[in-house]
Amino acid sequence: MQRMGLAAGASLTAAALAAGALITLTAQSASAATVTVVPTADTRVQSNAATTNYGTSTTLGVDASEVQQTFMKFNITGVTGTITSAKLRVHVKNASGAESTSGGTWKLMSNTSWSETGVTYNNRPAIDGATLGTIGSVAINTWYEIDVTGKIPSSGVISIGGSSTSSNGADFDSRETTLDPQLVITTGTEPSPSPTTTTTAPPPSGDPIFVGAGDIASTGSGDNATANLIAAMPSSATVFAAGDNAYPDGTLSNYNTNYHPSWGQFKARTIPAPGNHEYHTSGASGYFDYFGALAGPNRNGWFSKDIGNWHVISLNSEVNMAAGSPQETWLRQDLAANSKPCTIAMWHSPLFTSGSHGPDSSVRPLYQALYDHNADVVVTGHNHNYERFAPMNPSGAVDNTRGIRHFVNGAGGSSHYNFTSVAANSQARNADTYGVLKFTLHANSYDWQFVPESGKTWTDSGTTACH
Repeated sequence: MQRMGLAAGASLTAAALAAGALITLTAQSASAATVTVVPTADTRVQSNAATTNYGTSTTLGVDASEVQQTFMKFNITGVTGTITSAKLRVHVKNASGAESTSGGTWKLMSNTSWSETGVTYNNRPAIDGATLGTIGSVAINTWYEIDVTGKIPSSGVISIGGSSTSSNGADFDSRETTLDPQLVITTGTEPSPSPTTTTTAPPPSGDPIFVGAGDIASTGSGDNATANLIAAMPSSATVFAAGDNAYPDGTLSNYNTNYHPSWGQFKARTIPAPGNHEYHTSGASGYFDYFGALAGPNRNGWFSKDIGNWHVISLNSEVNMAAGSPQETWLRQDLAANSKPCTIAMWHSPLFTSGSHGPDSSVRPLYQALYDHNADVVVTGHNHNYERFAPMNPSGAVDNTRGIRHFVNGAGGSSHYNFTSVAANSQARNADTYGVLKFTLHANSYDWQFVPESGKTWTDSGTTACH
């Protein structure tokens, strides 16, 4: 029997999406919303281990020899409104081998009372009911989806079973991994074909919080210290990860081993950006595989979303940013379409810095586009320290009328870098304290605060009106 992970089939479309718990409700138009639900239970059974339960295994699978079947249970009771789109998404197991010839047939089951920790091959429930989809020839380490629109109930607990008639079956990641299966459900009017802007509602009381850092998780403990700071804040806070999030090379293994145990708890509410270490892996594949849809569409590393009265933009400083490049062109179009009064942008490599990694002039076209559209804040990382600049124009001159305030916060957890000199218009600096940069996003202004790790006292804070 040749065993491997899932890949492309006739009824599937590749989708690089990462798992999480119940992911934040996303408004895609005036009357549409999407929610991603992960299983409350999943397991597999095997005929050659007929009395063994695999409820805590990281692997699901379908195969005809030895027989393997997969069971997943989703609770969509909390989903309200008319379901206009529903997609089952599964991720191939990150394993070696050639392509598999069958990802199996998936059905809606009548039995929803089975127990994740009680099912064995001998007592397995029947995989009966309507066929949701069949997966054909497949390959490893990729997301795929089955369109189940109109084939699942609109509420309640749903059981889905998978089986195969091929002895060359497929392995999938279970909910015990960071790449759990997903039901992605849209209610209301169908969303735009290629949305790039989503909306996160502000918390029930108080203004939204946007908090984070760059240069986060290695083999040390700094990332735990900064994660503890965020964990103590309201769970409604949106978290940003400004690149070099998982050392040393941004591989999926680096993310799962170094980043996920600390900052992974905020994954479902994180806005990420890639850094140069992510691109130590070809195409930053580990970054895009880990964050999936949270890293924006098209795996290009730039996207935007609205938080309260603010437009938030994540950009990619590790690819072409020249005037007229796809990213710069997209940015200008996105800014022109924006109706929010306040704008904050983030990427990894700073245009202004006093750190040992000198200023990166290649990002200037992005800064220029933001300046031309009256953006308020830019946040970067790369240098493992904290620095705040006066509001400046793209040339670095102080501009208190429409200048952008530039922050560097690479103090997310990786070892500190010293300052080599003091750049013009640098107003605050620290190179020995891990910490997160917290923005409170008011309707027409913002508060900033550098929140230091436990046991340290250095901080920086202030308030500025939007343009």
